[in-house]
Amino acid sequence: MEVKKSPKANLENFSKLFMQLGLVLALLITYLSIEFKTYDRDISDLGNAMFDEELEEEIPITQRIEQIKPPPPPPPAPEKIEVVEDEKEVEETVLESTETDENEAVEVEEIEEVVEEEEVIEDVPFAIIEDAPIYPGCKGSKAELKQCLQDQIQKHVFKKYNTGLASELGLDPGKKKVYVQFKISRTGDITEVAARGPHARLEKEAIRVVEMLPKMIPGKQRGRAVAVKYTLPITLQVE
Repeated sequence: MEVKKSPKANLENFSKLFMQLGLVLALLITYLSIEFKTYDRDISDLGNAMFDEELEEEIPITQRIEQIKPPPPPPPAPEKIEVVEDEKEVEETVLESTETDENEAVEVEEIEEVVEEEEVIEDVPFAIIEDAPIYPGCKGSKAELKQCLQDQIQKHVFKKYNTGLASELGLDPGKKKVYVQFKISRTGDITEVAARGPHARLEKEAIRVVEMLPKMIPGKQRGRAVAVKYTLPITLQVE
């Protein structure tokens, strides 16, 4: 059975009308919302409300007053003031003229010649002497003369020293050393000989041998003859 609709009952025919009505309604709502006004609420008759005014406090201007200290009291006056007269006489200084008169005789003092004392140079160690003492028979430069002196002194000691004395004294086996110190004086003589060793007899023998050294040409420091200190170690082998 076919259902027939009346053309008037078809709502699709009124779709444009509904759309226009919707637009008109939306415009009306928008207009009313724009034209809507609100008013402030008027509150009257608040009664006797009292508002306290702020009180402005006046601050008085003060001035700092510095306390002035009173001056210290003056020292008490002495009971009695005595005036003492100055009994000392002031001697006047008389300025005498230093100019000499032509008639006055002028005394001339004799000028004494001052003799300068020669500088005394103390004893100089052998290690720093400028010109070492010269052993008899040594020749050559300063260095060669110095080495020759050492060699000749050692040869003399080894030749003259009694090496068997160390064994006779009953010393322990091993090497024994005797240190001898002496001076070669300004005249080239051997003086102030002293020894230090493990036994007194070894020291005495070392002094005897050193004193037998020949006279030498003295050493010089700054061109002047000086005494030269010399230290000689003597080594002995005890078996």
